[in-house]
Order: sequence, then structure tokens, then C-alpha cells
Amino acid sequence: MKIHREGKNILLLLFVVLLILNIPIYMWVKIAWIAIFVHVVSIVFFLLVVNFFRSPKRRFKGDRKNVVVAPADGVVVVLEEVLEDEYFHDKRMQVSIFMNILNVHANWFPVAGEVLHVSHQQGRFMAAYLPKSSTENERSTIVIKAENGQEVLVRQIAGAVARRIVSYAEVGDSCQIDEHMGFIKFGSRVDLYLPLDSDIKVKLNDKTTGDLTEIARLK
Repeated sequence: MKIHREGKNILLLLFVVLLILNIPIYMWVKIAWIAIFVHVVSIVFFLLVVNFFRSPKRRFKGDRKNVVVAPADGVVVVLEEVLEDEYFHDKRMQVSIFMNILNVHANWFPVAGEVLHVSHQQGRFMAAYLPKSSTENERSTIVIKAENGQEVLVRQIAGAVARRIVSYAEVGDSCQIDEHMGFIKFGSRVDLYLPLDSDIKVKLNDKTTGDLTEIARLK
């Protein structure tokens, strides 16, 4: 298991801070149980952050023709027809995946194709499971022209804890599933907006694994 590049500097800084905290406690605190408690909490906390920044190597093994794969680990919390009024200005099928603090937070490209649009919108930091978070929270929007010519929008959304969205996509890039699209630090949610005639393969409350779970097939 590798550590994602977005976490390396954070983990190094955290390690130094915890070391600075724990060395004096080890040397000067005479009450053993207090010292042991601080050491254990520090180790557990560091391991939790390491777990958060893990970066598994994955490869989709199914039929790749017209496939839409999960862009993130998590749970499907929205599956409905909506009016997407930020880019398409028409009706789309929305599939939203909510990530909890224990999920892998790397994001994958959901389809293979060409990046047509990338934008970042400032916003609020409401809980990511709330419906309004899709349009009111801080977010990054990426539109990809799939190999069959249809356009797919994927949106990374910050949450109450997540305050840092990283997107690697740039307009004109070719992209493939199995490639990292970005990373959301300490949160939160990824929305997909698919053509209405897409063959949806998931249900509400289904668990997803980024780059492995088949979300839909484009027509």
C-alpha cells in the first residue's frame, strides 16, 4: 500500500509535531499512565492519518467499452434525475457517492476520453450528505467527453471537515479509468451527472470502490 503524494508532507509534519510532543513527556512526566496514554493516542492518531492517505493501485478488470466506474470509495447517497444547471443546463442522471473519514480519498476518472472543462467554485462547507452541498459547497467540476461522444460531468465536493480539493485534470487532457483524477483531503463527496439514457448499475446505499465498481454503461 502506497501513501498518496498529497499526504507525504502532511505526514512528515505530523510526525515531527508528535515527536516534539512525546519526547518531553517521555523524559519528564513521572506519572506512567499519563505518559503511556499520550504515546498511545499519538500513535493511533498518526496511523489513522496514514490510513486516510493510503493510495491503493487499482485496475478495472471488466468490459471497458462505454463503462462508467466509481470515481471514489463510499456509499451511493443520491440516485435521481435532476436539472444540472451549472454546465449542461438540462436534465441528467445524478449519482452521488459520500466518503466517510475511513474511506480512500483518492478520486479516479470515471470514464475514458478527453477533458473538456475544468472549474473551481468557492462555497460553503456544509455536511456533504445534504442535497444543497452539490450546488452550495466549495467544489471542483470536470467535464469529460467519453470515447462514444457523450459528455459526463464529475464534481468533487468539500464537506464540513474537508477543506482542500485537489484536481489534476486540465482542459485538453486525455484521460483513462485507472488514473487518479484528484484527491479530497478529509472529506467528502463526488457527484456524477450522466446522460438520462445511461444504464445505471448501482442502487441507493450500495457501497462503491473507486475504479472497480461499475456505476453505469453509456449508450
